[in-house]
Amino acid sequence: MPYPAGHRPAVKKRIIDSARRLFNLNGFESVSLQQIMAGAGLTHGGFYSYFRSKSDLYAAVLGCFFTDPEWKSCWEGVHVDLTSTDVGPQVVRAYLSRQHFEDVENSCPMVALPTDVARSGKSAKVAFETVFKAMVSVLERSLIPSGRRHVTAESIAALCIGGMVVARTLDDRGLADELRGACTEVALELGGWDKKRASKNGKLKRRRPRLRHEAAA
Repeated sequence: MPYPAGHRPAVKKRIIDSARRLFNLNGFESVSLQQIMAGAGLTHGGFYSYFRSKSDLYAAVLGCFFTDPEWKSCWEGVHVDLTSTDVGPQVVRAYLSRQHFEDVENSCPMVALPTDVARSGKSAKVAFETVFKAMVSVLERSLIPSGRRHVTAESIAALCIGGMVVARTLDDRGLADELRGACTEVALELGGWDKKRASKNGKLKRRRPRLRHEAAA
């Protein structure tokens, strides 16, 4: 009996979702194909009907909401409308949000897997580069046209990704939250989006998060 229409894409998505969760939690090298297929509710033997290798699956996992038109936010209270002209600050706040920080399983793979990508083959690096370029393109749309718009978007993207990577490595949750707040502030300032919001409110004074050493003073 033939499978119904849409069966193959649905199964492939289950494998990718399982791999994303496991890679985000444990890294690329520590996860076996058997674990990935079990997480998708499938048998090990069916893997090669969908992917040539673990590295090919890895490249597929690197897709995220910048490249997936069907992506729906899985972080409660966080909204990103990729069609909005104001998408830049939305991306910054979502990427550095508490929800993204805490939801390791559903992280953007650019945060969870950069060191694995650096050690992997060309296909994984190309996939990572594609997602990074997509993020830069999304950010660039919200910037005022200028000769430095692309460079500014690249800097904001790197600040968001790097800020979350460092925050995830810190044992001190207070310091991690402070870092995310600082990166958010600087990223919004680079994009000119803090001034835009202040202008709408009739205020031009720059706001920034209060640091712990200042609160203790």
